[in-house]
Amino acid sequence: VQLQASGGGLVQAGGSLRLSCAASGRTFSGYTMGWFRQTPGRDREFVGGFSRGGDTTYAEFAKGRFTISTNNAKNTMYLQMNSLTREDTAVYYCAASSLRRSSWAYEYEYWGQGTLVTVSS
Repeated sequence: VQLQASGGGLVQAGGSLRLSCAASGRTFSGYTMGWFRQTPGRDREFVGGFSRGGDTTYAEFAKGRFTISTNNAKNTMYLQMNSLTREDTAVYYCAASSLRRSSWAYEYEYWGQGTLVTVSS
């Protein structure tokens, strides 16, 4: 499966942004899908995702602010981010795993190219 993330940009603190992850090659419904983010010098951090079993999970920092959704007809996953803070500034990646569920970056085989989100104060 090939993944392409988009939708990043510059947003003011308190604002919102929606990221998209378009999948091609195979339908993403056969994978565990995740959103990760990374800042310089740090490992990729799990943001949230949904498992092959249909469960949606979020990192603690994302709960109540971020929402993951999908459009199966478009084979696209979304990350709606609200109440953004400067700490949310990062490159955001979408990824796919053959495992039933995972929040570990090393367990994801397929990655999009990343999209930069910059939150200004």
